[in-house]
Amino acid sequence: MSEKFKRDHHCGTLTKADSGKEVALCGWVSKRRDHGGLIFIDLRDRSGICQIVIDPDAGDSFKNAEAIRSEYVIQVFGKVRERDAETVNPNIATGEIEVVANTLNVLNGAKTPPFYIQDGIDTDENLRLKYRYLDLRRPEMQANLILRHKVTKLMRDYMDNNGFLEIETPMLCKSTPEGARDYLVPSRVNPGKFYALPQSPQIFKQLLMVGGYERYFQIARCFRDEDLRADRQPEFTQLDVEMSFVEMDDVMDMMEGLIAYVFKGALGVDIPRPMQRMTWDEAMDKYGSDKPDLRFDMPLINMVEAVSGSDFKVFNNIIADGGIVKAINVKGDAAIPRRELDGLVDFVAIYGAKGLAWMQIQPDGSVKSPIAKFFDEAHLNKIKETAGAEPGDLLLFVADKPAVVAQALGALRIEMAKRMNLIDKDKLCFTWVTRFPMFEWNEDEKRWVAMHHPFTAPCDEDLPMLQTDPGKVYAKAYDMVLNGVELGGGSIRIHRRDVQNAIFEAIGLTDEEAQEKFGFMMQAFEYGAPPHGGLAFGLDRMIMLMAKRPSIRDVIAFPKTQNANDMMSEAPNVVDEKQLRELHIRLSLLAKEKKQ
Repeated sequence: MSEKFKRDHHCGTLTKADSGKEVALCGWVSKRRDHGGLIFIDLRDRSGICQIVIDPDAGDSFKNAEAIRSEYVIQVFGKVRERDAETVNPNIATGEIEVVANTLNVLNGAKTPPFYIQDGIDTDENLRLKYRYLDLRRPEMQANLILRHKVTKLMRDYMDNNGFLEIETPMLCKSTPEGARDYLVPSRVNPGKFYALPQSPQIFKQLLMVGGYERYFQIARCFRDEDLRADRQPEFTQLDVEMSFVEMDDVMDMMEGLIAYVFKGALGVDIPRPMQRMTWDEAMDKYGSDKPDLRFDMPLINMVEAVSGSDFKVFNNIIADGGIVKAINVKGDAAIPRRELDGLVDFVAIYGAKGLAWMQIQPDGSVKSPIAKFFDEAHLNKIKETAGAEPGDLLLFVADKPAVVAQALGALRIEMAKRMNLIDKDKLCFTWVTRFPMFEWNEDEKRWVAMHHPFTAPCDEDLPMLQTDPGKVYAKAYDMVLNGVELGGGSIRIHRRDVQNAIFEAIGLTDEEAQEKFGFMMQAFEYGAPPHGGLAFGLDRMIMLMAKRPSIRDVIAFPKTQNANDMMSEAPNVVDEKQLRELHIRLSLLAKEKKQ
């Protein structure tokens, strides 16, 4: 660094041990306070904040200090000294010292920012995204990205220590529309043809196993043109992993080790191993979700036996029609106001439930409920016994098709836990969810589709049902879940062409369609593909959870909005006609109107 912009220390690293040292600092003015004869400046760089003191004896530097404002970029030369005991600031790491400046140079001025450059601001997110370069100066944002750096460094160290090779895969790929919608890139040199940006490196990492690399990983950029939410972005990052000659337990054990290594190194937290495991069926039955939040205990309880034979026709008709009745026991919430109960009816309706029944267990053990009159004392006692209900508890029932009950009551379970303050935000509850269904029915297309992707291996014992009853086939698939969020997912892959052909047939792909979409992969399987499996972690989600942030946008340097817009650079945007002609693209009339 030239002498002009020299600095030999960072603001947040100075301590009492540096007292008496002459230092050179550079940074941004976080705050300036004029105490009539003395000027105090909180100088900020990436490492933290240091208090600078300037008195009138500093001459031109004092005049410079009088003129500066927040976010000016300055250079300070001065001596470190201990603060008096009564002026120590325990809220910052450097609160025991200050720097008495003898020289202050202004390196650049700054306009007044549109929001305060400090933590905990109550500012519209779109404004923060428009001025993202200012938002990134805030200490909490810098802490998020520093954590992200640490995590990716730890990941690379762990993978390297365990014999994995980091290998890049193409960003311009062939479109294989069997999952989410692809982002397409027109080819100038191949008129009328398009590349697709990768939704994941799935096919390529399997081909690397065919290529004999055995252990691969990549911190990969992925792209999906889908509706966005707090934990989705059109472009995102994942840790992608693949291993040869492994079974499910091998992959899961290796990934548990990775998570334990990363959380210990980045947060100093010990993750218990082995992690809890449950099947998909168990998770859906008990929690109504394949990503259950286990930080609190409020399971879904099957009430079919307890309510059968009563006079309540609503429950009886649903059970007779193949439906199910389940309940949750909200401990200690029997005094909930009626207006809130009415609001819960509207809440479950969002998830397809046609109604919500409730019972309040009174202090004397009696039941208060609009439906209590339809149940005799024996039924009411059976209901309370089945639900583990005690005086003061609230039972909430949903009766419908199993899928609707799971979705509605699973969401209500989370909602009631929030209202009852049952969720410990400092708790980390990991679990594996295994044995996912291989297929799910697509009502619009009237066909089976792969629940994960069509390269997932079915369980060996279910192979005979691929042609006869695909809905009963389970997959060698597994998701790691943390606090109700899917942290990562993977599977053992298909490595035999005959099994892959059977899967394609089950999801309605003809031989010609399979060859058109995946021909190069199928050909590779004919040259000695090893048994293999892997997993991909959503890096953005992982950092979001580790940093305790509500959105992945808080842990991505330059994210998009929920409309996939970049508020800062104004992307996407129009391009000129010359560029379109070079790509052999002509806009439709509707697109032209929107462009204008």
